[in-house]
Amino acid sequence: MKLTEAKADMMGIIRRIGGDARLANRITAIGITEGTPFQVVKNDRNMPVLLYVRETLIALNRRDAEVVEVEVGA
Repeated sequence: MKLTEAKADMMGIIRRIGGDARLANRITAIGITEGTPFQVVKNDRNMPVLLYVRETLIALNRRDAEVVEVEVGA
C-alpha cells in the first residue's frame, strides 16, 4: 500500500521508495529508507503525512508520500 493510504496510528515497514533518483535521494536523506519501521501519526486529506521514523517526527508532503510503498502491521 502507499504511505498516503495508511491510517493514523498504523505501524509498519517502508518497503520501497519509487519515483526518480532525485526524489528517492531526498526522501532517504531525511531518514525514510527501505526496511525502516515507522508509525503514522497523522494522515489528513490534503495535508502532509506525519510519521514517526528513527525517533524523529517527519512531515512528508503528499506527492512524495505517494511514491513510498509500505507494509502495515509488520
